[in-house]
Amino acid sequence: MPFTPIHMGPGFAIKSLLQKNFSLMVFGWSQIVSDIHPLFVFLTGGGISHGFSHTYLGATFIALFCALSGKYLGELGLKIIRKKEYLPINWNVAFISAFIGTYSHVLLDSVMHSDVIPF
Repeated sequence: MPFTPIHMGPGFAIKSLLQKNFSLMVFGWSQIVSDIHPLFVFLTGGGISHGFSHTYLGATFIALFCALSGKYLGELGLKIIRKKEYLPINWNVAFISAFIGTYSHVLLDSVMHSDVIPF
């Protein structure tokens, strides 16, 4: 089932350790984007639910997209909720958060779903 909240667990743990050096917004965005293909398969009933997006190569492409788009979406989200300690998300943080997000997603799903072949 796509969009399980268990994928956010590693993000909360890493955020508590790295604090300003990790973006939970970008991490969360990478979890959503990683499961777009499985959601489509779930809704339409056709295709392989965990395909290319659930390989480490696919996760690399998704991470690049999520870092580039998530930096701006995360900053917008923080402005919308009027976070008092708003700090812009720097590029290093965006890339680290996106890569940790997509790679941890593939790792967790490879343990939970038999159809995930990460390599």
